Amino acid sequence: MNRFAPRFAATLAAGLLAVAGSAAAQDLLVRNATVHTATAQGTLAGADVLVRDGRIAAVGKGLAAGNATVVEANGRALTPALFGGITGIGIEEVSGEGSTVDASLALAAPPAMSVRPEFDVTLAYNPASSLVPVNRVEGIGYTLLHAGATRGGSIVAGQGGTVRLDGSLDPVGPKVLFLALGAGNAGLTGDSRAAQWMLLDQLIDEARGRIAPDSNHSLLTPAGRATLKRFLDGDGLWMVEVQRAADIVQLLRWSKRHGLRVAISGGAEAWAVAPQLAAAKVPVFVDPLANLPGNFDTLGATMENAARLHAAGVRVGFSQSGDASHNARKVRQLAGNAVANGLPWEAGLAGLTTVPAQVLGVAGQFGGIAPGMRADLVLWNGDPLEVNATADQVWFDGRAIPMRSRQTELRDRYLGR
Repeated sequence: MNRFAPRFAATLAAGLLAVAGSAAAQDLLVRNATVHTATAQGTLAGADVLVRDGRIAAVGKGLAAGNATVVEANGRALTPALFGGITGIGIEEVSGEGSTVDASLALAAPPAMSVRPEFDVTLAYNPASSLVPVNRVEGIGYTLLHAGATRGGSIVAGQGGTVRLDGSLDPVGPKVLFLALGAGNAGLTGDSRAAQWMLLDQLIDEARGRIAPDSNHSLLTPAGRATLKRFLDGDGLWMVEVQRAADIVQLLRWSKRHGLRVAISGGAEAWAVAPQLAAAKVPVFVDPLANLPGNFDTLGATMENAARLHAAGVRVGFSQSGDASHNARKVRQLAGNAVANGLPWEAGLAGLTTVPAQVLGVAGQFGGIAPGMRADLVLWNGDPLEVNATADQVWFDGRAIPMRSRQTELRDRYLGR
């Protein structure tokens, strides 16, 4: 028998029991912290954060603890739990093993296409995934589950949603519809990026009832029509994976014509059309480490992308372009690199807290430190945007989680601890 398996099973069970459900709520006072509120209050030096029943009750100096558990911060940084980016945490266990990956749908044999916007990856989410504690112990509190386009599927990849890494099963906030555009997905539309707009307009005509359900040219099921109509009517966000500036301009025109609420993931050349994005109030989730052309859609990639977008008034969030699920904890490095290339520090923190919470419709719950919000908090031993800083403690609803994961168990096993 594997000697390690029982230890990790116990760690996993303890982690789930410690943070799942309303029973996890706890009274807590974090005293004398450098509180990065990620709100209009900004950063408060030497401040206290009081938690009652799992919610933040007060932020200030000299707060009375009462019966709350007291943690002395001694000036250390306290932030909201961070956004891990757009990932497959909990729906992707081993990237190279297809049976453990649930992020995409392929019902048709290539080159055919199956358009199923009703496909919802959140139904496959596993809060017991080993990726959850691996990222959680490093300050990641929530993520957006990603539906990906693949051969035999469609550029309308399906729905995802926001999940807290607290051990609970169900997503929080509204669903998000994923759309993948550009050269990398032209194989799903007859090897033509121009055809992507043609097919999208047809799908909208179907959802609006301008093409009969029994038409020989219909692409949507009844459930697909209902789903797409819901997103067309403003009930939900379209997260659009797109890189090239010209494609982004077409997206802005198309979304305005149909009255859609969109956000962009990727956006390597978004800086080139920053004023248009700001005017349209379209947020962009960028990878600040994307600084070299990987293809003809990213010729204008630059590490100053985030700074230029922010300077133009665009809301900027962060997400990794490669292996985002296993390395979600490295999203802090992305924000730090954006700051090193001109983005203000507070905007870097906002890209991991306030911006994603606002865009994903969960800002009233987390993404900041303010009275009434859930007490999802992280106490750091240094600057949270520096890679050499680590999380000393993470709380969900004011309850401290076990700072253990599969990686810490492996470390302890092989170091003989």
